[in-house]
Amino acid sequence: MTIDLYTWTTPNGRKVSILLEELGVPYKTHAIDISKNDQFAPSFVAINPNSKIPAIVDNDGPDGKPFSVFESGAILIYLAEKFGKFLPKDARGRSVTLQWLMFQMGGFGPMLGQAHHFMKFAPVKVEYGIERYGKEAKRLYGVLDKHLGGNTYLAGDEYTIADMATYPWAARHEYHQVDLAAFPNVKRWYDAIGARPAVKKGMAVP
Repeated sequence: MTIDLYTWTTPNGRKVSILLEELGVPYKTHAIDISKNDQFAPSFVAINPNSKIPAIVDNDGPDGKPFSVFESGAILIYLAEKFGKFLPKDARGRSVTLQWLMFQMGGFGPMLGQAHHFMKFAPVKVEYGIERYGKEAKRLYGVLDKHLGGNTYLAGDEYTIADMATYPWAARHEYHQVDLAAFPNVKRWYDAIGARPAVKKGMAVP
């Protein structure tokens, strides 16, 4: 049965569409225009009480009944486990994948979101915010660069949901005033991920 994806053109939304494209499973997209406050509509709040995209409804849930999932990281784990792909089954590989997924969820996402808010969207330029989050953005790119110097993907040699979660945020590096040439290992990884057909399709949703 089809999975219903509720999403918009943000890095968090694109994580899930990338995974769905990589899995090759049927899904139906529902655009939730956050610029028009669609996320606060009662019909969407019933799916995600936190009024944030993305969210999914799996019409063939664990008990055979529709099952909703919110929070992008939780959705990635749910789908990877459901379809048995992109999350290693061995304890070490699974833990490493989840560590880097949490790195994205806790840092390489929230901090970069603050960086590009202050740098690009804030109606008033707040130098403290620009400096604080700009510095943190570069630090996080540096963490990635060092790690990817010895690993093909975030979890090692295997492409996983950790890569899918992180790529859409790195795709906004210009918003963060980050030149990927300064982080050659990130650029190598970024170019390789971006060349994947499923990633290209997922990044174009909705």
